[in-house]
Amino acid sequence: MKFALACGFVLCCWGLAAHGADAPSGASPVGQRRPAFDLPDVHGKAVSMARWDGRVIVLNFWATWCTPCRKEIPLLNALQTRYMKRGVQIVGLAVDNTEAVTQFMRSVPIRYPVLIGDQAGIEIIEAYGDHAGALPYTVFINRAGIIASMASGALTEEFARSSIERLLATNN
Repeated sequence: MKFALACGFVLCCWGLAAHGADAPSGASPVGQRRPAFDLPDVHGKAVSMARWDGRVIVLNFWATWCTPCRKEIPLLNALQTRYMKRGVQIVGLAVDNTEAVTQFMRSVPIRYPVLIGDQAGIEIIEAYGDHAGALPYTVFINRAGIIASMASGALTEEFARSSIERLLATNN
């Protein structure tokens, strides 16, 4: 399924029903190595996902026009602060353009790296298992780079913390 950024309301609200539930089975990448990609950060510098190899990664797909996405940023900031010293890295991947993200971040502080996906973000989010077009969409990746779980819709603190704690408790 191809995503249509013009249908932001549909993309954003589609995932609201899940509220952090694991993604449905089917073409799920759970148990697979995370797809590799390079994208620019908000300063235009190319960043590879490999940069965070060896850490637990919480990869959050979002957009500035997505209300639930914007609402979960304080939770993601708090998770970054809480778990940073334990080897967890929150990474935001904006399925949006640089100008919109930069302007948004002037008023809403984001304390974790944000990569700009723009149109490439659509292919990446599909590769990470979001075939329905749900935003926000979050993928939990273990230290070995294996996708452990996914969540469609806004994260709850309980779900996010339990997912991270479960990954920190394993050797992978």
